[in-house]
Amino acid sequence: MEKAINRQRVLLAHLEPAASPAAAAPAITASACAAGDSAAYHRGACFADDVVIVAAYRTAICKSKRGGFKDTPAEDLLVPVFKALIDKTKLNPSEVGDIVVGTVLAPGSQRAIECRMAAFYAGFPDTVPLMTVNRQCSSGLQAVANVASNIKAGLYDIGIAAGLESMTVNQVRLDGQVNPKVESHRKAAAAAASGKFKEEIVPVHTKIVDPKTGEEKEIVVSADDGIRPGTSLAVLSKLKPAFSKDGTTTAGNASQVSDGAGAVLLMRRDIAMQKGLPIVGVFRSFAAVGVDPAVMGVGPAVAIPAAVKAAGLQIDDVDLFEINEAFASQYVYCCKKLGLDPAKVNVNGGAMALGHPLGATGARSVSTLLNEMKRRGKDCRFGVISMCIGSGMGAAAVFERGDAVDELTNARCIPTHNRLSKDAM
Repeated sequence: MEKAINRQRVLLAHLEPAASPAAAAPAITASACAAGDSAAYHRGACFADDVVIVAAYRTAICKSKRGGFKDTPAEDLLVPVFKALIDKTKLNPSEVGDIVVGTVLAPGSQRAIECRMAAFYAGFPDTVPLMTVNRQCSSGLQAVANVASNIKAGLYDIGIAAGLESMTVNQVRLDGQVNPKVESHRKAAAAAASGKFKEEIVPVHTKIVDPKTGEEKEIVVSADDGIRPGTSLAVLSKLKPAFSKDGTTTAGNASQVSDGAGAVLLMRRDIAMQKGLPIVGVFRSFAAVGVDPAVMGVGPAVAIPAAVKAAGLQIDDVDLFEINEAFASQYVYCCKKLGLDPAKVNVNGGAMALGHPLGATGARSVSTLLNEMKRRGKDCRFGVISMCIGSGMGAAAVFERGDAVDELTNARCIPTHNRLSKDAM
């Protein structure tokens, strides 16, 4: 066995590039396979083309119309997370190839201009472009997927994906009342009390206006304000249905209406290594699927298997799941349908406790997931983020812990192009 392992090490070493152009060529060097792209797999030298996450931050998530961000303009939520990416990584902002912001409720052109202004306020030069994307509740995750795909395609080497929603400014019909879903609040309260969210939350300096006196007060928002650690099932039983008189969905078993933002810095692995930046995660796959609009909440049950398969994994290979708790009913259904271990899912609470600022949830979840994977170390290699999407869709993405890469990670299937000569076939 040891002899076989040593042979494997020798063979893998053949794929490593020379230290420098001046270095002496080894006896056996990496070169194009004689079989061309019809070989069973392709291995990139040093995984240079992996798309990695080097930083991910979010604001606190606050109750719309009543929380810490009720008087904060939408663009002022985005500025602090943009600045955090620049300040904490020492990145030259002019190197960013594009910024993609997921956002849902605001009119498209208006929100796009607000996001562009946020980039200016954060210190990005006017040479860095920005666009918004709207795939409803998955918009933040879609932004991550778009940037990752563009980096992989070679359109640019460094990009920022973000998410933003002010459900105070752009209201929905739900009234945003307190949501006392017990288990989600219990886990979120425990995570907050132990300081788990401090690594991912960027404090926001803003103002709040007293609705009675009109007095403005400067505040710093650095903690989620929707978590209710003291809630109970007794409180749940008193809540009225939110949609129909005889319905079962209440403010207690649905996500909170919230304000918040998040941002993720992605780049090629070789660029991150050249800059000496920490690799906190690797983007492995993404899938968006359609489902029956009548049961839109089942989206994750379809999207997760698709994304996991695209990453070359099985469901059991995934160590942590962040599944958006849009409604308790759909969340429970998806977990049961996929046979997920409850100990792996939303370990620090979910949207029923933290809140669901529609466009920001995907970006927020990246920060929450990767920080938890980092804390768990070698016992946690793969994580999944997923959510249902209004009108009948689902989205999911697979991430790998940043320091978990082994020699075989970059082996991946590629399509057959039949570039062999006719004589060889």
